[in-house]
Amino acid sequence: MTTTEPTTGEPAPAAGEVIGSLSPSRAGDFMTCPLLYRFRVIDKLPEKPSPAMVRGTLVHSVLEHLYDLPAGERTVGAAQGMLGPEWERLLKEEPELAGLFPGDAAGEAEQAAWLKQAARQLERYFKMEDPRHLEPAEREVFVETVLESGLKLRGFIDRLDVAPTGEVRIVDYKTGSAPGAGFEARALFQMKFYALVMWRVRGAVPRLLQLMYLGDGEVLRYAPDEADLRATERKVLALWEAIRRAMDTGDWRPRRNRLCDWCDHKARCPVWGGTPPPLPERPVVRPSPADLESAARERDDL
Repeated sequence: MTTTEPTTGEPAPAAGEVIGSLSPSRAGDFMTCPLLYRFRVIDKLPEKPSPAMVRGTLVHSVLEHLYDLPAGERTVGAAQGMLGPEWERLLKEEPELAGLFPGDAAGEAEQAAWLKQAARQLERYFKMEDPRHLEPAEREVFVETVLESGLKLRGFIDRLDVAPTGEVRIVDYKTGSAPGAGFEARALFQMKFYALVMWRVRGAVPRLLQLMYLGDGEVLRYAPDEADLRATERKVLALWEAIRRAMDTGDWRPRRNRLCDWCDHKARCPVWGGTPPPLPERPVVRPSPADLESAARERDDL
């Protein structure tokens, strides 16, 4: 396996030493825009949750708890009936989410339309597969492994299905629409990242990766092999080397892309005439409890 050495002339990490951590979402941030990665991981700048992001969290929560019901009770009506209670639970855990909608009649109408869209996404899920005939092995499972380089890979998998023969399927729900031609590889990177972690932890390559797009009912399936996962590991290590170089040089170069219009940090981005805050003296990327908690809510739907 290829190992990674620091770019500053430091000695290679001792066996078992963790030099940093990376999740699929944060890796995706760096690939999208290194400055976005810096704002989120180094500066830890707050971001305002969007209705689409929170709806994704809500729908994921319903689909997680749907499988707590007996198989025969997993119906469209039961799932849609869980939206209200799950939304109330989220509001109780994060009261600031109440600010998503104005506290007037217009806000109530907007929230109702928002919940109706979530209900349509759940209905679409039932057209994609029948949960009455499924018994997931694990749901919202946290996985992590440390590579020989000392880099820790971590993340949350929406669902793991295990066949009687032991073959594993990794399932991820997306509340957005399927990517167009030319963007599938980017979507599959997250799934290959999870498959790499599972392979390193359990010693077997997952049989199937399945992305379910509740926005349009499309399903993207991919069967990886060892060569795929070794290539994914090389890509992850190369990304980490690029991140380390940016940390050493302070060069977090912004990259204009189609997501700029939705970025909370547009006003402080040099591409748009802004000025980033001063860098911390020597940032160290380590997984903190807050990082792990937020990873559970990371949704790459937009």
